[in-house]
Amino acid sequence: MEYKDFKELILGELDQSLAAVDGQEVRALTEMILHAEKIFVTGVGRVFMMMEAFAKRLNHLGIDAFCVGDVNEPAITEKDVLIAGSGSGESLIPLGLVKKAKQFGASVIHIGSNAKSSMAPYEDLFVRIPCRTKLGLPDEIESAQIMSSLFEQSLLLLLDAAALMIMQEEQIDDVDSLWEKHANLE
Repeated sequence: MEYKDFKELILGELDQSLAAVDGQEVRALTEMILHAEKIFVTGVGRVFMMMEAFAKRLNHLGIDAFCVGDVNEPAITEKDVLIAGSGSGESLIPLGLVKKAKQFGASVIHIGSNAKSSMAPYEDLFVRIPCRTKLGLPDEIESAQIMSSLFEQSLLLLLDAAALMIMQEEQIDDVDSLWEKHANLE
């Protein structure tokens, strides 16, 4: 296979996985973000990198967002939302952070594939991206890509779509001013 074949394979898988996401769940995610005082994100490995990108995007939109574990991370409160990215919902660090956030009264959003994960009792919202995870559940979308690449790619694109929804809701229509405002800070 050549580059164009792999490109088409990846885009086809992304189209299938993102088409399977419930738009009402994404709308609920954006509403929870807009009503929170602060947003915290967590995940592990490459998933965490996608979550970091989303926190940066939220900051560009004027929303206070923090990556759990960063030096400048403030304390979480009942006015805040923790968004955990975890395909399986079984990764120890995000699971522990979800439990701790609930102890402080924060709302929890889990974006993953496994609706019956160990995170389920602590979630206020579950947004499902039904991609293959390490659990290999029967209703997950199969992928020819390496490990959980399809989940990570889908997560990033879902969160970018959510950022656009937030821009629309907040009536932020001057993308150039956002660029100018943050270009000197990066």
